[in-house]
Amino acid sequence: MEKVSRIADKFTAFKRKLTFTQYLVWGYLLLILVGALVLMFPVSSRERQFTNYLECCYTATSALSGTGLMLYDVYTHWSLFGQAVILVIIQIGGIGFMSMAIFALSFTSRKIGLKQRVTMRESVSGINSGGIVKMTRFILEGTIIFEGVGTLLLAFHYVPKLGLGLGVFYALFHSISAFCTAGIDLMGRFEPGSSMITVRTDLLVNLTLIILLNIGGIGYLTWDDIRTNKLHFKKYRLQSKIILVITLIFYIVGLLVMLFLEWNNTLRDLDHIGDKVLVSSMLVTSGRDAGFAPLVCAELKPATIMMMLVFMFVGGAPGSTACGIKTTTFTVMVMTIVSVFRKRKSVELFGRRIDEETVRNACCVTTLYLIVVTVSAIFITAIDGLDLTPVVFELVSAISSCGLSMGISSQMSHWSVFIVTLVMFFGRIGGLTFIVSLAGSGVHARSQLPEEKIMVG
Repeated sequence: MEKVSRIADKFTAFKRKLTFTQYLVWGYLLLILVGALVLMFPVSSRERQFTNYLECCYTATSALSGTGLMLYDVYTHWSLFGQAVILVIIQIGGIGFMSMAIFALSFTSRKIGLKQRVTMRESVSGINSGGIVKMTRFILEGTIIFEGVGTLLLAFHYVPKLGLGLGVFYALFHSISAFCTAGIDLMGRFEPGSSMITVRTDLLVNLTLIILLNIGGIGYLTWDDIRTNKLHFKKYRLQSKIILVITLIFYIVGLLVMLFLEWNNTLRDLDHIGDKVLVSSMLVTSGRDAGFAPLVCAELKPATIMMMLVFMFVGGAPGSTACGIKTTTFTVMVMTIVSVFRKRKSVELFGRRIDEETVRNACCVTTLYLIVVTVSAIFITAIDGLDLTPVVFELVSAISSCGLSMGISSQMSHWSVFIVTLVMFFGRIGGLTFIVSLAGSGVHARSQLPEEKIMVG
């Protein structure tokens, strides 16, 4: 009894030392380990056999991070129970476990302290800690509404094919997977490993998924801006303006480039122009947020693959269900280059000046993501001898929680699986969160060293 008491005291002391961001990192890590443990047992497997724990960690990390990369076809390998477990992990990862915890606490008499509020702010990339409980309810209510409508629409496709019970489950699964930008599907029931290829010309399914992906990818703060200011774009926060404009630009540019490059390649089997546009729209949207693949990515032209790499690397918006370096980071980096060309001392956009700390953070995140992808690619190509292009594609997809793949997952060794798992986890918690979580809560030094200029470029 005394030993248990000492362990409890040590655990309490450990919790007190944790910073806000370390709470998030440990929380997500615990969810992955527990989720993987459940998936490991025979009840989660269709063949009622144990699944390798490392492979379960890979699956749980992919689901929690909303990545969508899978070692097995979800329908073929996992039982209905296993699929339900994966769905729960996707949902928790999409809206954040802190959102669910704060929402649960709001119904009790316990007061939500500053630490919980700041941790919640970190988990949704909020600007300040004020109104966190209200924002949490807004997030959960919005999630229920969007996923509910998505389920209803998709049910018109799945219920006639699978019956009421299973049809509703399939509709719910794909609605949550799309809204949480996970890109995990159960389409292996119709053709193993097919992803969305078997329904790529279905207007109802694709439009529903595309809308859910975009809503999930623009972020909670942008929703709030649209709800508060309606269509008065000038009243939006600078962050919301950037997110909406960049999202629209990426979609239009991506669609035009995709049609131009793939018209007589991967799109040649489609007879109607509308089908070509629909498939291109799904790939371009999914290429930034999720892993729904309406065609075989390995068959894309090198130029299209390069475009998809850029789209995946940028990802979605801060505070959204998507990952990547984020559209705001990309915009700050581009506008920093513009400010240098224009010989401006500050980065300016939409009549506002971006603070220097944000510029430094953007440079830090972008560089860190590039380093992680580069180092991981070196290790995986050295270990497994795989071609560089599909390896880089897989890693960018992992770190940006996209989920598109060129089909090398089954060829990776356990060491490579472990590396990709770490990359997915890094992408889920984010670059800045990772850096801050490694640092203590010490006081920053007030003194500065002498300044000296060096040449760059």
